[in-house]
Amino acid sequence: MADLEKKPLKITETVLRDAHQSLIATRMTTEQMLPIVDKMDQVGYHAVECWGGATFDASLRFLKEDPWERLRKLRAGFKNTKLQMLFRGQNILGYNHYADDVVEYFVQKSIANGIDIIRIFDCLNDLRNLKTAVNAANKENGHAQIALSYTLGDAYTLDYWKDMAKQIEDMGAKSLCIKDMAGLLVPAKATELVQALKESVSIPIDLHTHYTSGVASMTYMKAVEAGCDIIDTAMSPFSMGTSQPATEVMVEAFKGTPYDTGLDQTKLAEIADYFRPMREEALKSGLMNTKVLGVNIQTLRYQVPGGMLSNLVSQLKEMGQEDKYEQVLEEVPRVRKDFGEPPLVTPSSQIVGTQAVLNVVSGERYKMVTKESKKLLSGEFGQTVKPFNPEVQKKCLGDDAKVITCRPADLIKPQLADIEKEMAQYKQQDEDVLSYALFPQVATEFFKYREAQQNKVDASAADTENKAYPV
Repeated sequence: MADLEKKPLKITETVLRDAHQSLIATRMTTEQMLPIVDKMDQVGYHAVECWGGATFDASLRFLKEDPWERLRKLRAGFKNTKLQMLFRGQNILGYNHYADDVVEYFVQKSIANGIDIIRIFDCLNDLRNLKTAVNAANKENGHAQIALSYTLGDAYTLDYWKDMAKQIEDMGAKSLCIKDMAGLLVPAKATELVQALKESVSIPIDLHTHYTSGVASMTYMKAVEAGCDIIDTAMSPFSMGTSQPATEVMVEAFKGTPYDTGLDQTKLAEIADYFRPMREEALKSGLMNTKVLGVNIQTLRYQVPGGMLSNLVSQLKEMGQEDKYEQVLEEVPRVRKDFGEPPLVTPSSQIVGTQAVLNVVSGERYKMVTKESKKLLSGEFGQTVKPFNPEVQKKCLGDDAKVITCRPADLIKPQLADIEKEMAQYKQQDEDVLSYALFPQVATEFFKYREAQQNKVDASAADTENKAYPV
C-alpha cells in the first residue's frame, strides 16, 4: 500500500444546497449560511454546492429571498473556493422546457454572479436537452459538468453508460458526474461502473449519491478505489438519511491512504458545531422529519428516490388511501416500464409516482391520466431510453395524437423579449427577468413583497417637524 502513488480525493460539500434540500425541504436561509462561509472557505474543498436545484424556487416562494442576492453574497464570502450549482438542462430550475435564449441567458447570469461549476443533467438522460446549457457554460468560461442520472433497468448496461460518457466528453463537458439520486448504486457495481467509465473518458469523474438505502459510504469507498476523482459529501449535522454521507467521516476513512484528502478535521469540527444547533432546531420544530433520517431499503426494491417515497405517502394520505401504499410501490416500476424506463428524478419521478397513485386509487390503469404523463408520452420532455408501451401511449393520448421526435426545445420560439415586456414594471435588475421566466406567479408575489419592504419607512428616523423622510 505504501508504494501506491498518491491520488488525493477531492470533496464537494453539499451542506448549502442538496443536504438541506434533502432533509429540511430547502429551508436554510442566506442569513444562516453567511456566518460560516469564511471558515468553510479555509477547508480546501474542491467545490461548495450552494445554488440551483430547488433552492431557487424555495428562496422566492418560502423564504422571500432573492436567490441572485444569495449567490452574490456567497460569492463575496468564498474567496478561495469554487461555487457549484445544479441545473436541469433545458428545464433550467423550473419544471418545463424553456427556449434556448432563456437557457443561455440563465447560464450567463449564473456565471456572472459567481458560479464556477454548473452541473447539468436531464431527467431522461436525453443529451440533446443538455447541449444548449453546456455550450453556454463553455462560452462563458464556466466549468460544464454533465451528470448522468443513474438508474437500473434492462437498457442501462455498462455499454450504455460508456457510450453516454464518450458522448458527454465529445460534447465539451469538463467533468462527468454519476448522479445517483436514489442511492441505487451498490458498492460492487460502483467498482464496475467507475472502472468502465475511466476506460472510456479522460475527464474527471465525480460521484453523487444519497444515503437513503444505507450503502452510500461503502459505495464511495469502492468508487474511489476504482478511480473516482471527486465525491459529494455533507457536513455531519445535515448528512445521512436522504442526504449525503458525512464529510468528516469520509475524510477520516481515506486518511493515511493514497486517497488522503488532506482536509483538517479541526476545521471541519468547527463547521459541524456551527450547523448542529440548526439540526436540533429543525428536529424540534418538525422541519426535519425522523422518517428521512433512517435507512429505507425499499429504495433498492422499487428504485424509488427518498423524496418520491414521502411524496407518495402524502398523496395517499390526502386521499385517505394510505392502506394502498404497498400496491402503489409495486405499480411504480410498471408505470416506469410503460413510460420507456426513465430514471426517476425531477420531474420524471413526480410524473411516474403520481400516475402510479392514480392507477391504483381509481381501480383501473390509466383511467385517469395527468397532463404531465401526457406530455411525457408525447415526447415533450425528450426521448426515453426504451420506447413507450404503444397501447398505454394510445390509451393516454388517443389515436391521432402528435408525438414529438425532435429536440423539444426546437419547437419553442425565443421567449426572452416577450418575458421582459411582460414583467417590465417589476424589473430592478436584469436577473429579475429570469426569476420571472421560471416562476411567473411566485416571482410576481416576491417582487410585490420586495417593493413593500423597500417602501417601509423607519418612523424613528423621520423628521416629523418638516414632514420630511430620509431618502
